[in-house]
Amino acid sequence: MNIEIRRVREGDAPILAHIQTESWKAAFAHILDPETLKRCTDPARAEAMYERTLRDGKGIGYLLSLDGAPHCIAWWNAARDAEFAGKAELICIHSLPGNWRKGYGSLLMDRALADIRAAGYKEVVLWVFVENARARAFYEAQGFFPTAHTKLGLGAEEICYARKL
Repeated sequence: MNIEIRRVREGDAPILAHIQTESWKAAFAHILDPETLKRCTDPARAEAMYERTLRDGKGIGYLLSLDGAPHCIAWWNAARDAEFAGKAELICIHSLPGNWRKGYGSLLMDRALADIRAAGYKEVVLWVFVENARARAFYEAQGFFPTAHTKLGLGAEEICYARKL
């Protein structure tokens, strides 16, 4: 199996949107109410968001492909919340559900964390739904730990995880 990880570029919005929406449908069906999930997994809406993000150069995104087929995405930037100023934030990491638990997310996480460290950050944070046990276990296996920070996002409780670099 040939694995390639590259930075995202303009023109990638359709595949980024596809991976994100398919991942959300599988991962969040038991967490988000059906109307919220339907709105958040609208491919056209997600594609437009990625087009804006790519055009505006917001953050650093990656695309992992398996034998040339896109499978997994990740995105990071400076932390968006004022209380985490000076830290990086892993904004998302999503993969197509057919290859979950095969190590590809870990490879992509390694790449993102190496680049975050190279950019001079000493700590990275991320937000995850409290009820997303699968993702929380993944983040903990990657060295992240839960903090005391929580918030409501899309009608579900989120918890902030952090990791020193």
